Amino acid sequence: MQARGYPAARAMGPARAPAQVSVILPVHDAEPWLDECLGSVLQQDFEGSMELSIFNDASKDKSMTIIEKWKKKLEGSGILVVIGGHDSPSPRGVGYSKNQAVAQSSGSYLCFLDADDVMMPQRVRLQHEAALRHPKSIIGCQVTREPPNSTERYTRWINQLAPDQLLTQVFTSNGPTVIMPTWFCSRAWFAHVGPFDEGGRGVPEDLLFFYEHLRKGGGVVRVDQSLLLYRYHPGAATHSVLETTIWAHRVRFLEEQALPHWATFTIWNAGRQGRRLYRSLTAGSQRKVAAFCDVDENKIRKGFYCYEGSQERPKPRIPVLHFRAARPPFVICVKLDLTGGAFEDNLRSLNLQEGRDFLHFS
Repeated sequence: MQARGYPAARAMGPARAPAQVSVILPVHDAEPWLDECLGSVLQQDFEGSMELSIFNDASKDKSMTIIEKWKKKLEGSGILVVIGGHDSPSPRGVGYSKNQAVAQSSGSYLCFLDADDVMMPQRVRLQHEAALRHPKSIIGCQVTREPPNSTERYTRWINQLAPDQLLTQVFTSNGPTVIMPTWFCSRAWFAHVGPFDEGGRGVPEDLLFFYEHLRKGGGVVRVDQSLLLYRYHPGAATHSVLETTIWAHRVRFLEEQALPHWATFTIWNAGRQGRRLYRSLTAGSQRKVAAFCDVDENKIRKGFYCYEGSQERPKPRIPVLHFRAARPPFVICVKLDLTGGAFEDNLRSLNLQEGRDFLHFS
């Protein structure tokens, strides 16, 4: 859709050969951050051809004025700038904007960037090198959080996952194991997996794309350098997605991708989160739950959990065991990094293999 006030995006400059890398930048009311963001595009040390594809999603601030100013600077340095957008009363959402920015771009590789973030100069170069080696992977990177003390546990998780955990920890509440603003992939692979869901505000379009990527056998690779200043602020689009929406998608993905491989399993946590997971499962998956396990003597002493909401008669009574008496595989509903290391010590003591013997869900 091309709204009034925006000529066809591809017509905004002379015809050129396709770029090697297109930086994909959706913009909606990003005035406070755009100067720094666009400056970081100009500072890339990538020696191949690069373009910046911007889609302005009904911004009402001075975003377009800033973009036009930087267009001259960027094109003066050999970076083609492609601008599309619309000026409708309301934005169409992040998924729509990213799809439009991809569609109007030409690069063989796509480097996704949020308008409130800042790339380090080596980002495009290092991720392009990794993408050449891993053509069916999403390439991410480590990040530096701004402000530095915001979301410390989440940032630690982003930066410290081991390579195999990029695939085994895809079910947690943290979402994609490489975060969307760091994504880099080939256009061919994006076309194979995508596009993004265009449901708009409240839709976790990055999580849904990531799950589809995994369904199609895609890999996940992280460049172990901090290549992005990742900003935290109340206006970020991620805050518009309800936790209950994310939870429902996560449970279905767990049931689709992990539980079919197990005849039975144990839910590690007999408390609120473990019981919530049990209640969220389909009846077939519930029947696979052999037990809950915990360290809380009060829960263990009770001996069982009775699911009062079940339509089955008699109602299911699921044993509650000490974790050492329970049998793997486990679906772990204990938040990591919150028990002073006690949970992690207990898990390590069992000498289990992540992915085969247990999965993290919290």
